[in-house]
Amino acid sequence: MTTASPQRKLVPCRAYSMLRAALIGFGSSGKTTLFQLMTSAKETARAGHGKGEASVGISRVPDSRLDRLTAMYNPKKRVPATVEFSDLAVLGGSGGAQALVEVAAYRNADALVHVLRAFHDPAVPHPSGSIDPARDAQAMEDELILADLGVAERRLERLEKDLKKSRSPELERERDAVTACRTALEEGRPLRALDLRGDDLKRLRGFQFLSAKPLLIVVNLDEGHLAESAEGSMVLTGASEAGGLTPFLSRAATAAVVVCAKIELEISQLDAADAAAFLADLGLKESGLDRVIRASYELLGYISFFTVGEDECRAWSIPRNLTAPAAAGEIHSDIQRGFIRAEVVSYDALITRGSMAACRDHGEVRLEGKDYIVVDGDIINFRHAT
Repeated sequence: MTTASPQRKLVPCRAYSMLRAALIGFGSSGKTTLFQLMTSAKETARAGHGKGEASVGISRVPDSRLDRLTAMYNPKKRVPATVEFSDLAVLGGSGGAQALVEVAAYRNADALVHVLRAFHDPAVPHPSGSIDPARDAQAMEDELILADLGVAERRLERLEKDLKKSRSPELERERDAVTACRTALEEGRPLRALDLRGDDLKRLRGFQFLSAKPLLIVVNLDEGHLAESAEGSMVLTGASEAGGLTPFLSRAATAAVVVCAKIELEISQLDAADAAAFLADLGLKESGLDRVIRASYELLGYISFFTVGEDECRAWSIPRNLTAPAAAGEIHSDIQRGFIRAEVVSYDALITRGSMAACRDHGEVRLEGKDYIVVDGDIINFRHAT
């Protein structure tokens, strides 16, 4: 009556659990190659066939903790967290980002992933005639700002018409919020730089402004430069200075990572042992897929908690600072509504003790209430009313 029954089959309700990332980039940047890397060449992505329809692929989030838990419980199913990546045809110069405003996969994305070309290949000329990551980063930013400016101006025109018909405090507040956005965009500032909070954030959420989304820069390097940047792959100390990206990366809600999409896609098609050996030869401790996903999690402030048992071991992705009932809603809305307590043990404690029973014996299994904030690595069993 009060515990989560493992026999009851529940259909998960998607609130936060799958991150959605949309790839952007100019021609010959390697964007589609990165899409293939992230969604695995061995798996089939859903291709876009109609105008404005993006190709969509799912990436399983690598997590060694889930591997350890699966080995411990030997469940019937192992279910990793996932990230959805979307890819649309390359942008072809000025005004290209306008097309993204109409694409659902881009409007609904949690973050944008901008693939910047930093590799040299005479057989694949750069559309602008030279390799300049900083130039391309700013050019794309300008595209996004212009696209959002069009959305803001159209909304303001509609709001002014509605306000002439009927004065409404709520419409006036929305007009003020959209006007602030337009001002920033006219000044060339992306909306992710604005400190939007509370009701203003809610009012603007429906517009899904592209420049408001967190931005992950993926610098697509030559193979040789990837090896040189391996130790600083997350902070891009060398690559950012060489590409003139340091000022760009100091902006709000912006992060970066380096890959060599071409060689890492080839490596991803090898068996695990050979792939590990090739990565080691490049001086890399983890694959491009791992690095991009980890950078995405850090940029968006996501963490993972786990549910374990003989039937299933599963990882769930949620934003930081989420309460236990909200995390329960990731499994099913019924569990959130009927939430009573969360039975919580840390991953480290469970691995150290070797079993849940041993953790109980050492007082390391806690009962937490509705105000508990879920921590990365928590292993949770939700007690709920049915």
